[in-house]
Amino acid sequence: MNEAVRSTKLQDMPMLINGKLVASESGRWMESINPANEEVIGRVPLGSAKDVNAAVEAAAAAQPEWAKLTPVKRGEYLHKLSDGLAARAEEILRIEVMDTGNTITKMRADVGKAIAQLKYFAGLGYEVKGQSVPATAENLHITVREPYGVVARIIPFNHPISFAASRMAAPLIAGNTIVEKPSDSSPLSASILAEIAAEVMPPGVVNIVNGTGKETGDALVRHPKIKRIAFIGSVQTGMAIQRSAAEVGVKNVTLELGGKNPLIVFPDADYDKAVQGAVSGMNFAWQGQSCSSTSRLFIHESLYDKFLAEVVAKVSKLKISDPLSDDSKMGPINSKGQYEKVLHYIEAGKADGAKLMTGGKRPEGEMFKKGYWVEPTVFADVKVGMRIAQEEIFGPVLSVFKWKEVDEVVEMANSTEYGLTAAIFTQNVNTAINMARRVQSGHIWINGVSGHFKGMPFGGFKNSGTGREEGIEELLSYTEEKAIHFMMG
Repeated sequence: MNEAVRSTKLQDMPMLINGKLVASESGRWMESINPANEEVIGRVPLGSAKDVNAAVEAAAAAQPEWAKLTPVKRGEYLHKLSDGLAARAEEILRIEVMDTGNTITKMRADVGKAIAQLKYFAGLGYEVKGQSVPATAENLHITVREPYGVVARIIPFNHPISFAASRMAAPLIAGNTIVEKPSDSSPLSASILAEIAAEVMPPGVVNIVNGTGKETGDALVRHPKIKRIAFIGSVQTGMAIQRSAAEVGVKNVTLELGGKNPLIVFPDADYDKAVQGAVSGMNFAWQGQSCSSTSRLFIHESLYDKFLAEVVAKVSKLKISDPLSDDSKMGPINSKGQYEKVLHYIEAGKADGAKLMTGGKRPEGEMFKKGYWVEPTVFADVKVGMRIAQEEIFGPVLSVFKWKEVDEVVEMANSTEYGLTAAIFTQNVNTAINMARRVQSGHIWINGVSGHFKGMPFGGFKNSGTGREEGIEELLSYTEEKAIHFMMG
C-alpha cells in the first residue's frame, strides 16, 4: 500500500486505512470536478476490494480494544475529532463549496453541525445500557447492549463533511469501529477528515476508503465481517444495497433515502410566513439537492393565484452566482449526471402539461457557459400523475398543486412512494394535529421548514427509508441486545 503525503493543496488527497494516509493499492485515482466550471480540483484514490478488505481487517483488529475503553474515554476521542474539524473549518468550507457547488453561506453551518453532533454523542455513552426484567420471582433476568464490531457507512454528495463526520459519532461511542465510503462526486473533504482522524484516533478505529459504489461500495456491503450498514442516498441505491447485503448474509441495514416532500398551505396560514417557507423549504442554496426539500407545494384554492405569483416572484429573483460568493443564493448542480437528470425532468414537466412559471434553463451570462447550471424552476398546475409529481428530481424544481378539500390534499400528499418530511402551515392547532397524523412522513414541521433539532429522530416512512438517526435511536441501533438469565432458584 502506497503512502500518500499530507494534502497541502487540492491535488492528490489520501484515504485512511489502519491509521495511515494512503493511496489505493491499485494505483488508480478518481478526479473530482468543480461543478461551477468543470475544472479538475483534486484527485482521491479509487479504492479497490483489496483496500476495503484491508480497512475492514484493520477495523476488526482495533475494535476489541476500542470497546474496552470507558464511554468517557471514547467520548474524549470524539472531542479531539471535533476539535480537529474546528481547527480546519475554513479550509474544509472552501473545499466543500468547490467540490459540491453548494453556496458558502449555507455550507458554513455544515462543519458546525458535524462538530455539534460529535459532541452530542460523546456525552451519550452511558445511555448504552440494558435493563432488568422481573420475568420470574426466583431468578435474575437482565439485558446488556454490545457493539456490532465493524460497521459501514456510505456517504452522499450533498453534505459530505457533515454526514461523514457526524454519522461516525454514534457507532464509535457505542464501541464499534467504522469504515466509511465518501461520495465519488464530492470526495475531497473526507480526505481532510481522514487526516484529522489519523492524528487523533487510534489506528484502525476510523477508516475512510474512497471509490465508486459499484466497486468499492459493493465490496464494503458484501464484506463478511460487516453486519451493520447505514446508507444515505437514493431509493434505487438503497434497494441495491439491501439486495447485495442479503446475498452474503443477514445484515442490519438502515437507510435514509429520498423524498418528494409536501408543503401544505391552509387558508388560515400566516400568509407571509408560508410564502417564505415555500421558497426556503426548497433548499435552493443546495440547488434543491436535499432529501428533505419540500418540492411539492399544495396551495388552497382560495389563496392559489396570489400565493403562486409571490412564490414565483421570489424564486425568479434568487441570485445564481459563484457559490464561493457570500451573496450567492444558488450554485451549480453537483455533477454532470445529476445536471442531465434535472434537465430531463424539466422537459418531462413540460411534456406532461405542467405550466412552467420561471426557470427551466441554463442562466445567461459568460460565467454560466461552463458548469452544470440550471435556473431555479417552478411548475404550476401540476397533477398527481405527472412524473414531476411522483419522482424525486433532487434539483431546483418546485411543483405546485391546487387543492380544495382536506381529504383531497391528504390523498395527494400521500400519493408517492416517499414519506420523509412534510410541512403544514395553519394557525389552527386541531388542523395541525390532524394533518400531522394523516400525512405519511417521518419528520413533520408545523409552520416551519427544514429544521433538524438535537435529540429528535430523523428518518422516513415508505420507500424513504428504515431506521432513525440523530437521536438516541441512532446510538442504540449500533448495538445488539443480549438477554442473560441467572437461574437462582
